Amino acid sequence: MMFAYLLALAQAAASAAATIDGLPIGALPQQALPARGCAAYLFSTGATRTLAAMATADPATLRLTIEGRPIDLPRTGATGSAMLGLNAETVYRTGDMVATVQMTIEMRQNLTAGAAVPSATLRLDREGRDTVVVPLAGLVGCAG
Repeated sequence: MMFAYLLALAQAAASAAATIDGLPIGALPQQALPARGCAAYLFSTGATRTLAAMATADPATLRLTIEGRPIDLPRTGATGSAMLGLNAETVYRTGDMVATVQMTIEMRQNLTAGAAVPSATLRLDREGRDTVVVPLAGLVGCAG
């Protein structure tokens, strides 16, 4: 329950910016805990602090807002150690868009049914466009 409170508090404080610091990535609206498994809720850490990405373990997808449009990218690869169904590095792809998420997941006694993500990065590659790298941090929340 503590996780749900922290997530709601963070999302309430998040800006409803159309873009994050002028990048093609925008804020996600409030997201629910997954029906099963775990999800990482990743917030931007720059001048605009808002929910930027949600990576779910089951099904393995990444939710982003790109140029004002929410999109779910399926996982196409993963490396590194896995915690709570989420890998240290995961690649998601749809069409000509590739998103790579690298994150450090830390279990903490003060978080139940989840963990902390003290540091993460989102790299967004799109054909014919500049690569974008966004620093992130957040929380992992798990169903049940």
